Formats: sequence, structure tokens, C-alpha cells
Amino acid sequence: MKILALDLGTSSVRGLVLDDAQPLPGALARRRMVLTVDDEGAGTLDVRAYLAGLIECLDELHGQGWLDGVQLVAVSGQWHSVVPLSATDEPLGPVLTWLDTRPEPPATAVGPADPDAFHQRTGTWWHRCYWSVRLPWLRARTGTRIARFTGLVEYVLGRLLAEAPMSMSQASGTGLLDLHTLDWDPEARALAGSDGADLPELAPRDWHGGLRADRARWAPPLGDGAASNVGSGCVDPTRAAVTVGTSSAVRLLQRMPTSAGSTVLPHRLWRYRVDHDHVVTGVAYSSGGNLFAWADRELRLPTGRALEEALALLPPDGGRPANVRFGGDRPPGIRPAGLGELRGLGFGTTAVEMLAGLMYGVCEQVVEDLVVLESTVGRPVEVVLGGGAIAASTWWREAFAAVLAPRPVRFARHPEIGATGAALVATGRIADAVVVADIGRTDDQDSATSA
Repeated sequence: MKILALDLGTSSVRGLVLDDAQPLPGALARRRMVLTVDDEGAGTLDVRAYLAGLIECLDELHGQGWLDGVQLVAVSGQWHSVVPLSATDEPLGPVLTWLDTRPEPPATAVGPADPDAFHQRTGTWWHRCYWSVRLPWLRARTGTRIARFTGLVEYVLGRLLAEAPMSMSQASGTGLLDLHTLDWDPEARALAGSDGADLPELAPRDWHGGLRADRARWAPPLGDGAASNVGSGCVDPTRAAVTVGTSSAVRLLQRMPTSAGSTVLPHRLWRYRVDHDHVVTGVAYSSGGNLFAWADRELRLPTGRALEEALALLPPDGGRPANVRFGGDRPPGIRPAGLGELRGLGFGTTAVEMLAGLMYGVCEQVVEDLVVLESTVGRPVEVVLGGGAIAASTWWREAFAAVLAPRPVRFARHPEIGATGAALVATGRIADAVVVADIGRTDDQDSATSA
């Protein structure tokens, strides 16, 4: 089957065409997106520019003939984003992404009556990352009356498709979905100040969308973290995925139909829906490839192979302790952006040593949370590394292997784990993910390119 896979990320929009689950050489269009950040904790995107970037990718692929014969469109999209809309569905402000740490609960709000029960039902917390806090904050700050809210994925698809309800995977990322009833949670709605009328319509199990004048079916969008797990070949409780893209995360995918009882969710972990039959459990962090991008911009680093050769001369920890919370905490943490640190610097410290300290700090943040994640399955797990930032650096993969030892640590060499994961879920082939991911050694040199 010829599949168009869309990857609606934070730093870029990508469209690629796959033959079954393998990317066709050259069938890739990409547009970088400008993420607006500041010292107050903003992390926003221009929704109109984002839509324009997606349309440009589709036009480019169409113009080159790659879309001829496409039968299915699969979408991997960022979780947690929200866009306020007017009564005419015009955006009333930028997109709040997962990186935005400004939302705070109203001063008079008291939160869930039973925080643990709320966490078990929704897989989330009453936290600035989720709509339970974001919607009241947006209402208080938006000068015009907000008619309804939607996610970035639903907004851009709503401009292309005849209809674009919110998938269960995307809805679970809002923090308002009951993971078991697959409906908006009444208490979460109340915390968000919503009666449900201003929330997106939820997609039923068998929903498939379509362009107004096209025969290709559009599958329900998949949260990017869920897509990355599948694309990394981590589709059962024996393997955890550690993914480093713009941000980073450690996650475990399990089969959990709504009819089955769920396992107890430890306080430090979130849980979101992959689809009606699977969930993904884990922890996410604000720092990942964005730290490399910052260092590359500010530190005058060597490029390409020269950088890898310079890193290879350093010890695994880089020798410079770092606090990598440059973007603040992801839930359940509440520390704001701007807390990053790099210690032990001297006049002899090189830019490459600074970078190594930051990269190693990203590795270290995973360890304790991986132990908690393993407690949900009662045994140690194998770790599979994936994501664009990981693929670009053999040194970073080896640093992760050192930090996570004695666990087996391997590397998903497939270059497009998010898009491929979305395609596998859309075609009902999650079980095939292990083969497609092309899991190999962390010291594999074939994928090492300049970051």
C-alpha cells in the first residue's frame, strides 16, 4: 500500500511517502517551523504559518508526482497543543505547545477532589501542560470571547478534510479524557471550565477522514510519542523506547483495551492512548535535540564528522555536570523554564566539552524514571534508542548505553520512526514494528550524520 505519512512536529512539518512501511527515496518534503520562546516561559507556534508549511509540503510532493496512487494518509502529531478559536473558527492567538510553561491555575481553584483517582482515570495531573489548566488561563488572557478550543493537529486537518474530530490518542494528551470510558472526564472538564460544548468532537473507533475531492483515506492522528514507540519497535512490555527529537522521553507501550482493567499508574508516570486497544506509559522531558540546537547556535561547534571525532576523545560523561532543565519541567514537575546549568567550567573548557556535558545530562535524566517504568511490568527491560537527534550522533548513543547499563541498549536505525509508527498503527500492523524498526547496535556508524 502506498501511504502518505505526515509528521506534525514542533520544529518542523514533514510529509513523506512510504511503500508499505518503507520510505520511498526522495519522497520527502519538509518545512522548518519557528518556535517562539522567551524567558517568561512562552513556547508558541504561529498556526497560520504552520498550516501554510503543511500545504507547501503537500504541494511539493504532489508536484513531483509522489502522491499519485496514495491510498492512506497516516498522521503523527504533537501532543498537548491548544489553539483558541472564535465563533468563525479563526485563531485568537498562537498555538500553545508542550514547551509553554506560563499557564497557571486560577488563584481560587482547588484542583481535583482526589488527585490520585484523577491521575488513574486520565493518566495525567492538574498541571500547566494540560487543558485543565490551559483553558482557564487562555480565557483570562484572550481579549475576545473564545468560542471553542482545538489542538494544532485538529486545526490544520480541519482546514483540509471534510471533518477532523479529535482522535483518542490526541484527546488523551489534553489531560481531559477518561482513558477507560473514552469520553471527556467530567471532573477534568469542570477544572477546565468547560461544559463540553467548546471541546473538540471525539472520533469513533472506525473513523476515517478524507479530502473533499480525493479517494485516499485519512487515519485518526496518532500522538507523536506513541508513533515513535511503534516506529522504534517498542510495542510490548519487554522494550522501552528512549526517543530524542526536539525533546526527549522514555515510554513503554502495552495492550490495554477499554474492556480490560488497567494496571496501577505510579505517580511519576503519565499514560496516554495509542488507540482504542493500546496505551503508552512514560515520562517526557523538555530537553533533547533542542539543547544540541542551542549549543550548535551559541558555542561555535565543529560540524559533521569533525564534531563526532572531537566527542570521541572525551570520557562518556563529558566531564562537565549539567542541569538540562533549560525549558523547565514536564509534568508532574512544576519548575519553570530558565533553570539550566553547566558547572565546572574553566578557561580551558572547550565548546565540545560543554556540549558533551549537556548531552550526558539528557542521558542521566532518564535513569530514575526508567526504574519506575520497569516497576509497572515487574522486570528490567531492553532499551531501544530512536529519534533524529540520536540518529545523528554515535557518541550520544554510546553515552546512553553507558548510563543505562547493565540493561541491553540498542538503536532503531529506521530514519523516520514517527511517520513509520503512524503508518503501522493506521494499517493495523503494530506487531510488524520490530522488523521495520531495523534495531541494531548503538555503535552503528551508518546512521551517524551531522546533527
